[in-house]
Amino acid sequence: MIRHKRSLFIAGCFSLLGIYPAFSQQAELDTVKARRFDMGKMWTFENPPVEYLKETYQLTTDKAWFEKAQLAALRFSTYCSASFVSADGLVMTNHHCARESGTAVQKKDEDFSAHGFYATKLGDERKVPELFVDQLVRIEDITARVQDIEKQGADDYEKLTLRDQGLENIVKEYGEKPEWKGLEIQAVTLYSGGKFSLYGFRRYNDVRLVFMPELDLGFFGGDPDNFTYPRYNLDVSFFRVYDDAGKPLKTTHYFKFNPDGAKENEPVFVIGNPGTTGRLQTIEELEMERDYKLPYLIQVLENRKAVLEAYNEKAKSDSIANEVFSFENSVKSFSGQLKGMRDPYLMARKRAFENDFKTKVRNDAKLSAEYSIWDQISESVKVLRGAQHELMLFQTNPLFRGEMLTLAQQLVDYAAISKTNPQRAATLKEMLRAFTPKSMEIESGYLAAHLEEALSLLGPTDIYLRYALDEKSPDEAAEWMLSQSKLKDSTYVQKLIDGGETALEASEDPFIQLALIAQPRYMKSVFAARDAYMKLELLQGRLGRLIFDAYGTAIPPDATMSLRISDGVVKPVEYNGTKAPANTTYYGLYDRFLSHKGTYPWSLPEKWKNPPAELLREPVNFISTNDIVGGNSGSPLVNSKLEAVGLAFDGNMESLTGYFIFAPDTGNRTVSVHTGGIVAALKYIYKTKRLTEELLAR
Repeated sequence: MIRHKRSLFIAGCFSLLGIYPAFSQQAELDTVKARRFDMGKMWTFENPPVEYLKETYQLTTDKAWFEKAQLAALRFSTYCSASFVSADGLVMTNHHCARESGTAVQKKDEDFSAHGFYATKLGDERKVPELFVDQLVRIEDITARVQDIEKQGADDYEKLTLRDQGLENIVKEYGEKPEWKGLEIQAVTLYSGGKFSLYGFRRYNDVRLVFMPELDLGFFGGDPDNFTYPRYNLDVSFFRVYDDAGKPLKTTHYFKFNPDGAKENEPVFVIGNPGTTGRLQTIEELEMERDYKLPYLIQVLENRKAVLEAYNEKAKSDSIANEVFSFENSVKSFSGQLKGMRDPYLMARKRAFENDFKTKVRNDAKLSAEYSIWDQISESVKVLRGAQHELMLFQTNPLFRGEMLTLAQQLVDYAAISKTNPQRAATLKEMLRAFTPKSMEIESGYLAAHLEEALSLLGPTDIYLRYALDEKSPDEAAEWMLSQSKLKDSTYVQKLIDGGETALEASEDPFIQLALIAQPRYMKSVFAARDAYMKLELLQGRLGRLIFDAYGTAIPPDATMSLRISDGVVKPVEYNGTKAPANTTYYGLYDRFLSHKGTYPWSLPEKWKNPPAELLREPVNFISTNDIVGGNSGSPLVNSKLEAVGLAFDGNMESLTGYFIFAPDTGNRTVSVHTGGIVAALKYIYKTKRLTEELLAR
């Protein structure tokens, strides 16, 4: 009796803590339901959510509303989003999108990272070489045509080859049509190949820098504050598009600046180009990423970051520091994805959707013939799981294996294909001849890390590790291999190129010997995976068509760096046992500065250290429930009147699961710069009268 009471007490404690014994947890997970928007809210402009917006926000939209939203939005080069925010071609995007472009036009003795940039006169705006922005002006559905082409293939390889060739031919064909002539034309894959659209972009190549803040403001909080909220970051920059006559572009499609921003619970819309999501993947595909790809990738990035940090303690290189930040950013991002995929509740929601989807297909006479698709996908995934270790470990990529080992394996590859594939061999030969090794300190660190990673995946008895280590530690083996190798000698490399397989087999170079072990295993995995990936690509397209047939436009396609509109509301979030407000203020920025004693990345330039009282109460950042991922950086947030109220630059930690599920109920939030905060900084700190007046013009 006492024991029974005690077990009830323990079970009660588990429940209070959110921890359940295995039998209870499984029962709970079996009752989990998918939510309406688990697959996201990245609506396409081909199928705008007119009725949904009316139902949800009592917002009546028409063709003109969506046309203005589409034409005022921009793609910033190939990697970010942006928008027109004045009638004279003024463009707004993030500082972190503009950083490379901006610093490219600084003159001798200028330092935009330290001091920022502002063109006080129109003539001072600086043209950025090779920078362009794209405006989406035409869309056409080409699905039926592409599917007809694909059907002509006799096998998977031929189907995909015909499809790719067909898309290229359609792009060329449309390039000759009068209404498409002069546009940048792109074939866009939607629903994993279930749908296809043709997009026509008007490209603007004369783009000039107008304003960018100092790095201390545009990157305030750095990596420690990255993917967090509350946040205090002036991540904004302005450019201007010029027309063919060299004058500021006149446009009627732009988002007027509203410095009041949006109020709590007010609907807001992100219009931009989200990069990549995997929400339409099956549970088995997600589990493969969870069990293989993501853990390995995170381990690689963490290990390479550690190598570069150690190296940069002496080198003090800005480019190395930027690379370290890139690794840190990626580690956080992928770790957030992995944490979500290891969350039983979130995966139960994904499984619930898949079960609902299967039921719809099985019970629909028109769709039921495709019910076996999940078994077919499962077979391809099993093949890929079996090939993952060799694919990951033996890929010819210096980041993963170091430059010397990559070179050695490319030499082995060249010898194998020189007779069968002359064209590829010629390209590879030029790369081999151009090889020049970089820092041996970094090389040693990368090689040692690779051997450590191979040890964890293959074990010490694998022949690859037995040869590489020979009872040495990974660090010792890396030093020994570098000391014994002749691959730093271009003359020796040329002899191996000329001598082919005979010269390689006779070589005693440790990198060559290790490559001779790895390359056959890698190629075996590549061939197995190639067929599986081709089959999976076709199956994913069929699955995408099924989703569209079963749910229609209620489920948007995965992100593909194509223009989308996402709805949400300004809303606080609970975190760490407390509640984050809907927006932060400059008071908070100064608290971070003072609390961290002004150390980087919470440092401030001199002009910011004695702020006017008018600035402090102004909002700086805010959060909303919009659906964004990487690529949305620089996207405008607009209200129902299509006025700019914010500038998206990040998501919080909870948003990182957005790769595979959209779950604002678990705290997923978009983090944006407040338009009021932008205007306040321009007005009180930077004194940018010309720019401020342009933004506030009515």
